[in-house]
Amino acid sequence: MSKHLVLVSHGQFCEGLKQSTEMIMGPQDNIHTVALLPAEGPEEFQAKFLDTIEGLDDFVVFADLLGGTPCNVVSKLILEGRAIELYAGMNMPMVIRFINDALLGTSSYYHESTSEYVQYVNDVLNSMSDDEDE
Repeated sequence: MSKHLVLVSHGQFCEGLKQSTEMIMGPQDNIHTVALLPAEGPEEFQAKFLDTIEGLDDFVVFADLLGGTPCNVVSKLILEGRAIELYAGMNMPMVIRFINDALLGTSSYYHESTSEYVQYVNDVLNSMSDDEDE
């Protein structure tokens, strides 16, 4: 069985991220979402999370925000002894990298390359313009 990815977030960010990623990479049956809705607290979110991971043997969790309720709930489960791989600060390049790893049978430490995902486009364009002038 292939590795699964569980996206957790405040509101429907995780669901939108999955949908947007699927526009690029196609349908992803091994990606699951758990959204913390405004009327819910940590207990309700934890119940939804545990329900989602039930039966998943091999999975990684991407959370939207370090220190936010979704990340804190999963962190608490880790501190209680659950073997969960958790990354905070999720974005689309991380999800695409996860998909590529699954396709290629490779594994990544997603935090090691996240800085390359953020670029100041003005500098990139200026660099391109400078290269053309030479």
